[in-house]
Amino acid sequence: MESPINQQENKYIEALVPRSLVGNCNQVLSAPVTAEGLCPVRIRVEYGRIVYLEGISHSSPSSLKLLLPRLAEPHAHLDKAFTWSEAPNLSGEYQTALAANLAEKKNRTFESVYFRAEKALLLALKNGLRAVRSHVDSCGQKSCQSWEALLRLKKRWRSLIELQLVALAPLESWGTEHGKLFARDVAKSGGLLGGVLVPPFDRKLSRALLLQVLTLAEELGCGIDLHIDESHIEPAAGLKQLIQVLEQFDIHVPITCSHSSSMGLLPPSELRYLAERLAYYRVKVVVLPLTNFWLLGRGKRRTPVERPLAPILQLQQAGVIVGVGGDNVQDPWFPGGNFDPISLMSYAMPLAQLVPWQRIGLSPFTTAASALMDLSWDGTIQIDSPADFVLLEANSWSEALSTPPFRKVMVNGKWLDEKSIPLHKTTDNLT
Repeated sequence: MESPINQQENKYIEALVPRSLVGNCNQVLSAPVTAEGLCPVRIRVEYGRIVYLEGISHSSPSSLKLLLPRLAEPHAHLDKAFTWSEAPNLSGEYQTALAANLAEKKNRTFESVYFRAEKALLLALKNGLRAVRSHVDSCGQKSCQSWEALLRLKKRWRSLIELQLVALAPLESWGTEHGKLFARDVAKSGGLLGGVLVPPFDRKLSRALLLQVLTLAEELGCGIDLHIDESHIEPAAGLKQLIQVLEQFDIHVPITCSHSSSMGLLPPSELRYLAERLAYYRVKVVVLPLTNFWLLGRGKRRTPVERPLAPILQLQQAGVIVGVGGDNVQDPWFPGGNFDPISLMSYAMPLAQLVPWQRIGLSPFTTAASALMDLSWDGTIQIDSPADFVLLEANSWSEALSTPPFRKVMVNGKWLDEKSIPLHKTTDNLT
């Protein structure tokens, strides 16, 4: 893709940055910090990198704007994004979402997936994302078309957004000959193996299937990202089976557990023990509050007062790397969303009671999300870091999170000119 970047490089930027995101830099030690943990700094950019960084004493910090690193989305579904209009789930229930998803999937084509996913990536770029991990429905005749469309986009968008792909398939499929062959293709393309483990299920069989996919990933040297315990029943049933497998077999590949929602319903002592085991085996967790609060625990004429949500703070305290993701965007699983990381913060932080002026409150959207995705840059702002920024038209966290603000995006040291982003208009361009 031809770079849609303004060639005029802004050498200096003066802005407010979260102090928790500033790396090792003596020049900012004496700089003032606002009550919201923001530090006024001057940054010099050359050749796409930060070459100078200093704290400044600004007479009016409120005149400075909030600067963040470009952010990472650790869990999305690009292949089904924007399908709500053709496959609405008006009841808002998990099972009806699944049924609508399966019905819509039959009508997917290479072209429809490509155009929807490129629309998503364009939004992600303009909103300030630098990396997206997308799970891709990877079972059935139409799945190869979706996978190929997203591989094409991964290559086309690589200078602007890093796209990671997870092959989402039933766990039992990875034991078939077709599944093993497909897994090799996934690994060769840098992808991850995925699956779903949601109760009720046969525990012995689930452990066998987990071992099967873990062993296959170990053989191929690729990571695992599971949809696990997206449920309001049988708290942490899937995570417990995974830990049992890891205790019996030597597995070294990176493992991510997305959702882990019902873990939050465990008694405190049991929760603490399980969190410690996850940390011991270096299992990472992606929390997805928007879709989970929309789907789980629904009942007729009642509002659930006990909500299944992965226990972010308890996991962090145990040493688990935790990221927060947006999950579904305008599809049968969730009717909202727009690939906007600032909007995600504004909705997810009150649900999970996270505060951005604390390191542990901001990290699930910044440094921890980067670590979870094993990105080359952790998102800290320091000398020699990439000059990849989101400059918000806001001078406080309160202002930024009240209404997602206008923003400018810097990619590789140059401001993004979104009007010049070339998109495919017809299927003829795809050959």
